[in-house]
Amino acid sequence: MILARLFRVSVFVFVACLACIVSAEPRYETLTVGKLPEATPHRIYISDIAIMHIVDGRMHVIDGDSLNYLGMVSLGYAGNAALSVDRKELYVATTYYSRLSRGERSDVVDIHDPQTLEHRGEIAIPARHAQALPYKGLTRPSSDGRWLFVQNATPASSVTVVDLKARKFAAEIPTPGCWIVIPSQTAGNRFSTLCGDGTLQSIVLNDNGGLKSRARSTRFFHPDEDPVFVQTDNIGEMHYFVSYKGQVHAADLSGEVPRMEAPWALASGKEARKGWRPGGYQLLAVHRNTGRLFVGVHADGGEGSHKNPAKEIWVFDLAQKKRISRLPGHNAIAITVSQVDQPKLFAIDGLKMGLAVFDAGKKPRFLKRMEQIGEAATLMELH
Repeated sequence: MILARLFRVSVFVFVACLACIVSAEPRYETLTVGKLPEATPHRIYISDIAIMHIVDGRMHVIDGDSLNYLGMVSLGYAGNAALSVDRKELYVATTYYSRLSRGERSDVVDIHDPQTLEHRGEIAIPARHAQALPYKGLTRPSSDGRWLFVQNATPASSVTVVDLKARKFAAEIPTPGCWIVIPSQTAGNRFSTLCGDGTLQSIVLNDNGGLKSRARSTRFFHPDEDPVFVQTDNIGEMHYFVSYKGQVHAADLSGEVPRMEAPWALASGKEARKGWRPGGYQLLAVHRNTGRLFVGVHADGGEGSHKNPAKEIWVFDLAQKKRISRLPGHNAIAITVSQVDQPKLFAIDGLKMGLAVFDAGKKPRFLKRMEQIGEAATLMELH
């Protein structure tokens, strides 16, 4: 009798539970896309060529204050990226192959929204885009936002001009013997490029983006004795270069003909004898309001050491041409500094792929690190 009663209760409970399951509304998982926080001057866009799987380059987006990883943008095959002047668009000049690493080649400028990182469109360009490590001057917008300049190599050197308003290829400017794009800060239709004969060449565009005129500076460095790095940073139209042996060159690019100033040395006599030299891929940065120059340097430099990671980062007052501080190098191969009143300096550790953060204010000092930001990162740009 007791067993029969238990059996009836068990059946009742089972049927009741089954009814609940059948009658309950199905619950589906809802997929959403997370929103990034509003960009600050310390949002960092880090270009990584991913050399071990180069067809799949990427850009890492990191909050430089919290050191939170925010997202990723595809760079394709050896893509080079740049933000628009107003920071509302992100451009990636890159290459795709129909069979991933072979087949039909397509070169485009991909357009992304920096706030959402979503792909917004593309502009077809000639299949001449330079497939090179990310450098600042390989893809640059004009100062008025009208043009995008893309460095080509076939291996002949030329620059593709993209009309960003019309969203189309505009022209190709031959630049034989010259490399890298340095946009004018005052004239949207002008850019300069560094030439192998020791000069700078400035190029003026016509209204259609084609060549209007070109002019060269006097020779300011000897390419066989002491070449300059192609990286540059600026205060207005005064652009700063450093040479392999540590000479600082300033170029006034405010006119159609570049004008050069007399160079000065980073290292003192004693330090120069110890072989302190600059090195890296994005090895210098300028904070414009304070007129400070930051340079990654290493000891025992010599022939072939120009890509060595930094043992120290030296800080200079450009007006006085004088070093004012020395910071630990953290093996930096790329550095950049924010342009705010309380700036931060960011450095990519080329050996461990970490990100070092420094206070770049009145008393520069190391703050913190983020480890393993990428695989083969060589370039940073701040929002």
